[in-house]
Amino acid sequence: MTLGHFPTRWKTATVVPILKPGKDPTDTTSYRPIFLLPSLSKIAEHLILKRLNNYLKENNVLCPEQFGFCEKLSTSHQLIRVVEYVTEGFANKQKAGAVFLDIQKAFDRVWQDGLIHKLIHYKTPFYLIKLIDSYLLERKFAVRVKNELSSTKNINAGVAQGSKIGPTLFALYINDIPKQFNTLLCMYADDTAILARNKNPNYIQIALNRHLKALEDWFIKWKIEINVSKTEAIMFANARRYSSFPPIKINDRIIPWSQE
Repeated sequence: MTLGHFPTRWKTATVVPILKPGKDPTDTTSYRPIFLLPSLSKIAEHLILKRLNNYLKENNVLCPEQFGFCEKLSTSHQLIRVVEYVTEGFANKQKAGAVFLDIQKAFDRVWQDGLIHKLIHYKTPFYLIKLIDSYLLERKFAVRVKNELSSTKNINAGVAQGSKIGPTLFALYINDIPKQFNTLLCMYADDTAILARNKNPNYIQIALNRHLKALEDWFIKWKIEINVSKTEAIMFANARRYSSFPPIKINDRIIPWSQE
């Protein structure tokens, strides 16, 4: 570990495609890829992750809005945070608007050089940076279908699927996501939501759109793609005339207010 080298043999994953329930078996998008990594790789990852987590905890690196991969925190805790924010607004006769962002293939498209840059920015011990860099470089995968194994292909981006350390590396990659003083940012792994509340829906629109613009610029800088078609906006209010609420935009596309 002190040499900063992750063995090449441990960096090849076997991918087993699993058909999603009720999906067309002739459509490649109907399969969920399961990544299987060598046992020795997982043991080494556990040691790296333990040291990395110790550093992150001792130096309070991870932003408090991130509830994913954090000890004693779960999706329920983040959901409670959202519910409390909305109900506090209702108590003050305020509406609350929320935008739920869909990050496209979040783990698969992490810009590896950008991740190393961020590890340096957070003053991560050099031996860990060197080791993680070696861990990410020249990773490969092969696909197994029944008893047949394909030839190996290179993986040039992302953090390893099915790995122990991948989720924490992803959390570090999005750790400097922009915040705004008049919105609430909520994250659980790659699930990201921003909320704003006010008696006037126009102020909610202004706050959300301003935050979304900052996020747009940040996403471009760090090569993160948003699936706008799967991004949703919800207005928590007694009114049911959703069309009367001012529009929310991201990437110059309007996100319609959900009617559900």
